[in-house]
Amino acid sequence: MGKRRKARERVLQCLYRLDLIPASAEQLSETLRALSDIDNKTIDLPFAEDLINGVIANLQQIDGLIQRAAEHWDIDRIAMIDKAILRIGVYEILYHKDTDTPVIINEALEIAKRYSTADSTSFINGVLDRIARQQRQGE
Repeated sequence: MGKRRKARERVLQCLYRLDLIPASAEQLSETLRALSDIDNKTIDLPFAEDLINGVIANLQQIDGLIQRAAEHWDIDRIAMIDKAILRIGVYEILYHKDTDTPVIINEALEIAKRYSTADSTSFINGVLDRIARQQRQGE
């Protein structure tokens, strides 16, 4: 498993925590650094910190895009783990233009396969694909 995948998984854990217990971006960064120490520095920590800070800073925009793309689903009804995976993927689609969109979506799907359900994987794929297509049309 690559350093970036591991970073995404650690960010997923932090964002999941955020839905359970409200925390500041700084508190989540501290949690992220503690988790990276457990991993013996095998994650791309600057990348992970960018993800966590970027998702938090743009949460309203990201959640709005998810809400519009998740047809017939209220964002509050989306499973917390799936919502966290979607937030990471949407942030990367919006702000990591140097990473190919299919790579971003594939990474989200691989993480969903590990941490969520088979049904969630197709849901996440559909939402991220819809957002990616909308962003390409808007550029």
